[in-house]
Amino acid sequence: MVQYAGNCRFLWNKALAINLFKLQNKQKICYYQELDFFSKLWKKSEEYGFLTLSPAQTIQQTLKQLERAFKDAFDKNQPLKRMPTFKKKGEVNSFNFPQGFKIDKNGKRIFLPKIGWVNVRKSQAILGKAKNVTVSQKGKHWFVSIQVEQEVAPPKHSSNAMIGGDLGVKRLITLSDGSFVEPIDTSKQTIRIKRLQKQLARKVKFSSNWKKLKAKITTFHTKVANIRHDKLHKISTQLSKSHAIIVLEDLKIRNMTKNSKGSSEQHGKMVKQKSGLNRVILNQGWGMFKEMLKYKQDWLGGQVIFVDPKHTSQTCPACGHQSKDNRLTQSKFECAKCGYQDNADHVGALNILARGHRVLACGEIDISQLVEAGTCLMSDHKAPMVLN
Repeated sequence: MVQYAGNCRFLWNKALAINLFKLQNKQKICYYQELDFFSKLWKKSEEYGFLTLSPAQTIQQTLKQLERAFKDAFDKNQPLKRMPTFKKKGEVNSFNFPQGFKIDKNGKRIFLPKIGWVNVRKSQAILGKAKNVTVSQKGKHWFVSIQVEQEVAPPKHSSNAMIGGDLGVKRLITLSDGSFVEPIDTSKQTIRIKRLQKQLARKVKFSSNWKKLKAKITTFHTKVANIRHDKLHKISTQLSKSHAIIVLEDLKIRNMTKNSKGSSEQHGKMVKQKSGLNRVILNQGWGMFKEMLKYKQDWLGGQVIFVDPKHTSQTCPACGHQSKDNRLTQSKFECAKCGYQDNADHVGALNILARGHRVLACGEIDISQLVEAGTCLMSDHKAPMVLN
């Protein structure tokens, strides 16, 4: 399976390099039909004959995925469009079977072309008609993802409550009802990874000891990812089941975690502190958490609303006064006008919930302009709104 994944990665990188070269020379790129023709020629050559070891459909699916990636990159309607990137060895090991696979009636075995019957541990019941199978590697383990087709009735959420949440560093998320979730703590694993990486730097590259240490580091990285996924899944499941509408800030995480080193002419400020903050933000997995909430709310018939994040923790939820002086410290909020006091993250969650109310009521997106103009409507923030 490592061979199959390696061949797919090699073919992706080679086809991508050809298309990027064509783009640089202002030529038309190759799409699936042309790349599939080239792949058949490469299989017959002595240099790339190892491609014949992989099932033909895994090769074809890789080229189809690359074609889709280029089409998405040139699609003006794609909100996060970007050019395909090269795949590094050890980062992503996966391949896809659109046909030829078989699933045992008990769901404990699966047949993969050129591999045979493989024992699997089923995490959930397989409902509907299986359309394709993706085999991927994470750390030492291999996983099988089965995509199914099934008719599902439009879901209706069991709850009618609405809540706002403020994502942060000191607290992973603070909710408008006053509750909060502690941040994800992977400090023990991070310290161990740093220690092992120092040892790795002193080893001869690609030696047997280097490979053993590299595998151990990969295991710890996988453990960190598992800790993050476990906590985010538990929190997102709990929130989505108990609230029909969840309101969050529309944070631009990519912009927030940009490198602050600057250039040789204009040096950055507080580079070390910014680097540490970026590391903490990325370790919390805000983007992953938002995606989990979105698809889980879709499953349950709920909704996730994203509002403008400007001045949410600087605006008083009691009188609407917005000022930098309102936030005395990272955690303490005290309104300079009316004297209202609360935790700054809780204040942010209350304002996020209020902005979500306004978006639902009249579709107001640029809330910050309304707040600065003093035209915002204040509502009772102490109890979450219940939809009839």
